[in-house]
Amino acid sequence: MKTLKQYISEAAEKGIAIGHFNISNLETLRGIFEAAKKLDLPVIIGTAEGERNFIGTKQAVALVRSLREEYDYPIFLNSDHTYSLDKVKEAIDAGYDAVIFDATDLSYDENIKITKQCVEYARSVNPDIIVEAELGFIGKSSQVLEGIPEGVKITEEFLTKPEEAKKFIDETGVDMLAPAIGNIHGMLKGGLNPALNIKRIKEIKEAVGIPLVLHGASGNSPEDIKEAIKAGMSVVHVNTEIRVAFRKALVKSLQDNPDEVAPYKYMKDCVKAVEVVIEEKLKLFSNL
Repeated sequence: MKTLKQYISEAAEKGIAIGHFNISNLETLRGIFEAAKKLDLPVIIGTAEGERNFIGTKQAVALVRSLREEYDYPIFLNSDHTYSLDKVKEAIDAGYDAVIFDATDLSYDENIKITKQCVEYARSVNPDIIVEAELGFIGKSSQVLEGIPEGVKITEEFLTKPEEAKKFIDETGVDMLAPAIGNIHGMLKGGLNPALNIKRIKEIKEAVGIPLVLHGASGNSPEDIKEAIKAGMSVVHVNTEIRVAFRKALVKSLQDNPDEVAPYKYMKDCVKAVEVVIEEKLKLFSNL
């Protein structure tokens, strides 16, 4: 089977993107996998620190690996939003295919310093492990929001700058970069998220020459996402929309079956709801 790096490289060449979807439980994983398998597309499963604390770091690896091995299928696991070198090492040692070091709370120089250490450690364990970094703050919570997250600024002067991104890549050697290009984590209640800065995506892509990653795509319009992929986004993250679909299906299932106590019965609709969202996103990302 090809490596995740190879799949992402191929997606970039084709002008499409690989879907990255977060999980907090087995039911969400099953819904994502069924949609990907139906369309015969590679897929990345993400677990951020909070999700890993709930599932278990090694347990997440075991779940994803079991599907990969049983079905000989390109399903990969990413350590999403990891905030320390120790936690990056923990994910790498557990067997994750990719890690994201999120140092957006730190200074630019400190971000470079620790990101470089993450890259060096990953290379020492397995050169095929992808290391992704972030430049620019887009918020931290994958929730339904009343407004732009606190501390996030989406006007042009606050977006990731191409020359800054190139310097960062040159000094750290990361495989992928998640820039701030007008995107935010979470979904705005009652409307679409702000439009992405497609021009800035193109400028960053031309400057760095490595795959770019779009975080916080749950609230963006399909047209916006398509343009972002054309401009250079090779991986697209979705989380909040999955959480919303899962919760709505769970609430309805419990209301419709108030006496049911078997989780595998009242969770079936949750799996299906996730599958529907993922199938729609994967078709969008792959121009199907």
